[in-house]
Amino acid sequence: MPPPTELAEALGAIVGPEHVRVAQGQLTAYACDATPLFHAVPDAVVFPGSSEEVAAILRYATGHGIPVVPRGAGSNLCAGTVPLHGGIVLVLTRLQRILEVSPEELLARVQTGVTTHQLADAAAHAGLLYVPDPGSRTVSTIGGNIATCAGGLRGLKYGVTRNYVLGLEAVLPTGEIIRTGGRLWKDVAGYDLTRLLTGSEGTLAVITEATVALLPKPADSGTGVAYFPSLADASRAVAAVIASGIVPATLEFLDRKCIAAVEQYAGLGLRLDAGALLLFGDDGDPAVVSANLDRIQEVCQAAGALEVTLAEDVARADALLAARRCSLPALSRLGALTVLEDATVPRHRLAEMVDRIDEIAARYRLRIATFGHAGDGNLHPTCVLDPGDGEAVDRAHQAFAEIFAAAIALDGTITGEHGVGAAKLPYLADRIGTDQVALLRRIKQAFDPAGILNPGKLGS
Repeated sequence: MPPPTELAEALGAIVGPEHVRVAQGQLTAYACDATPLFHAVPDAVVFPGSSEEVAAILRYATGHGIPVVPRGAGSNLCAGTVPLHGGIVLVLTRLQRILEVSPEELLARVQTGVTTHQLADAAAHAGLLYVPDPGSRTVSTIGGNIATCAGGLRGLKYGVTRNYVLGLEAVLPTGEIIRTGGRLWKDVAGYDLTRLLTGSEGTLAVITEATVALLPKPADSGTGVAYFPSLADASRAVAAVIASGIVPATLEFLDRKCIAAVEQYAGLGLRLDAGALLLFGDDGDPAVVSANLDRIQEVCQAAGALEVTLAEDVARADALLAARRCSLPALSRLGALTVLEDATVPRHRLAEMVDRIDEIAARYRLRIATFGHAGDGNLHPTCVLDPGDGEAVDRAHQAFAEIFAAAIALDGTITGEHGVGAAKLPYLADRIGTDQVALLRRIKQAFDPAGILNPGKLGS
């Protein structure tokens, strides 16, 4: 590693001294992301303003064997942007231009420092919809969404980020700037590097621009909420809704502990005597939306719902959606440390998985509440504890290891949308096997022969 002064001068020569940080106080802000319990201070932070500057930084880093950690807003929940081995944190938030929105081609081109919310707004102004809708959408960047293949509340009906990435501009660790894919839905020329880079978590290349697909904005939407005595009852309702031929745009759940926390936090008038809440919604043609919501209401009632209510207007619909979106901040108020994880199981095993989580939480004497995407079986078990209680933190690590093992045993996975990063790396071989881990390492070696990009993560 070059001395700090030499490193600052070299990076400043590329991006300008005003876009380099090496003072200890400045570096501390980039020693962590939104993942608790992971912390490592980088040697420098640099803010490139173009793909060419990114390429020059990576060539310099490769030549000197300096680790580089690409970063957007740092909102990820798998310690994917923590600089475990020091080096350079490469912050891409200056790449914030929306280059094009094309209603004729139903696509947009953006630099990857654009936030999800900014792209969604630009699409909406053109009468279009950018589908991916992660909970962090107001701050998370498109580059981060692509790097982790982010999900969101619309995943059941519309899919996740990878379903909307048509092409990428990316910079290899050795400095070459490549373009994968393009503006077409149909393009099978060569290996699908676009799909490979989507979800690669900053370990193979630095994504600097994306071409993404848009959809026509739905003509109407509606939302409802159903309360159930237990999550098992709600789970049966989810299965019955899908079996009826309806694929809702939204199908989310909160367990009893989440309902209480959200109501205390937001005062939305939620029922506190329910064991589970099921938030459902649909969008599209007004007549179809109305018919689907009525049918979902009937199915929930038949499955034993305590109460089913359809939102009478947009304001109430937004309030119901807010109940789901504010689950994390509501739970965070209950303790100084909040550990939010994700695991996914087949939707018919959702209630079984929540029961396993509750049993594990009780055995380890932890407070764990669960919410998530009922339609695709993606759960977010969230543990609230005191960070000063080292013994409790150790118990939490052991509990989540058992939770991930339980998800795998139920034909599920260790992460549905947050990514692997450093937090899930110890469990990756259990999920995909040692032969596939070895293959990931060979792919990593082909892209990054010096091993500088995000070491300690995928492919390490």
